[in-house]
Amino acid sequence: MAAPRQPWFPDFCRMPRIAAVLGITELVVVIIALAPTHAQRWSAQEFIAASVFALWLALTLAVIYCKAKPMIDRLPAALAFGAATLLPLVVAAFGAWCVQQIDMGLGLGYTLPAADQWRFAASVAALAVLIAALALRYFYVREQWQAQVQAQAKAQVDALQARIRPHFLFNSMNTIASLVRRDPDTAERVVEDLSELFRAALGSERDASTLAEELHLAERYLAIEALRFGDRLQQRWEIGDDIPKSLPLPRLILQPLVENAVVHGVARLPAGGEIGVSVAIEGNVLCMSVVNPALPPRERDAGNGHAQESIAQRLAYQFGCAAKMTGEYRDGYYRCEVRLPLP
Repeated sequence: MAAPRQPWFPDFCRMPRIAAVLGITELVVVIIALAPTHAQRWSAQEFIAASVFALWLALTLAVIYCKAKPMIDRLPAALAFGAATLLPLVVAAFGAWCVQQIDMGLGLGYTLPAADQWRFAASVAALAVLIAALALRYFYVREQWQAQVQAQAKAQVDALQARIRPHFLFNSMNTIASLVRRDPDTAERVVEDLSELFRAALGSERDASTLAEELHLAERYLAIEALRFGDRLQQRWEIGDDIPKSLPLPRLILQPLVENAVVHGVARLPAGGEIGVSVAIEGNVLCMSVVNPALPPRERDAGNGHAQESIAQRLAYQFGCAAKMTGEYRDGYYRCEVRLPLP
């Protein structure tokens, strides 16, 4: 059975897309106005008239594209491309003819003389088809790139989720086995925590999470690891009262950082140490940090780089360049900090 054909026609029903179309159109008008020719340069009134006419055509075509998208998506590829190309040709030619008739009736002289009316309509139609083809190609490539980035981000989340399963599950099961006889109540609580952790981390099909869910996931993880390490693992939580716990975040942002603090920090030190988790608001920025004792960089592996790189990429995709993630080793402690802009 053949796979269903994916729609290729961009969605022009969104305001950012319409604004981009208008921006491209006005840029073309500016280029034409600045291009060197034998004719006299445009006056301010002529430039304004050309801009209004071009933006009117662009807005009309964007609305038509918006309404025609369901029909175009259902057509075969060749017919869909033909329809997408024919629409700007017809709309621009008809609009140019109407504007020229009005211009000749009012005697304004903004368009070509009556003898060249068809040349004016043909030129406008040709420009419209060329601009539409370039815009469609640009928006199509951009949407494909965004889909690829989303797929890559989901694959990275899946990889992080898969990484939780083996070593953490085995260690947790060993902890439960050691507690079953001497402390059955604690063993039962560990089973419940482990079940809740895996349900939150792996059982949901949603790619998005919230700050509250990320904090809860990290707390469940440390609660289980604390039973395995005993007094070697200490915790310090500093959570601001005013933090926006409903803030949307990509899934698995905080838990991998806490896991790195345990696996690459506390677990490698004979005496263990304290893991500090801090979440606070600084101005209009949400600051999350995880601090843990660690061996010097030369004496420990670099196994936490993959998780941090994945988190940084997914945060950059959702929050843009305003999202910052840093990691620094100083005076026997490793500090990883995430700074996100607040809406």
